[in-house]
Amino acid sequence: MASIIIRNLDAGLARKLRLRAARRNRSMEDEARDIVQTVLAQEPVSPRHLIDELRELVQPLGGVDIELPRRGPIRRPPDFK
Repeated sequence: MASIIIRNLDAGLARKLRLRAARRNRSMEDEARDIVQTVLAQEPVSPRHLIDELRELVQPLGGVDIELPRRGPIRRPPDFK
């Protein structure tokens, strides 16, 4: 599992988190984990590819034409005998 550290958290937010966690008999870490999990579960997952995201960014600027090099044949795998 991944871990994060939240720096420069506003004192008011930290207090609200501490109080909310106490009301639910949880640690602040467990409460923060639950909040993040709940919020992210509500967001729709975008199955888009990176190239689609990039196209959307540059389209209002007129787009970008990139000439892709021609692909060669697939190489044979090495023989380790």
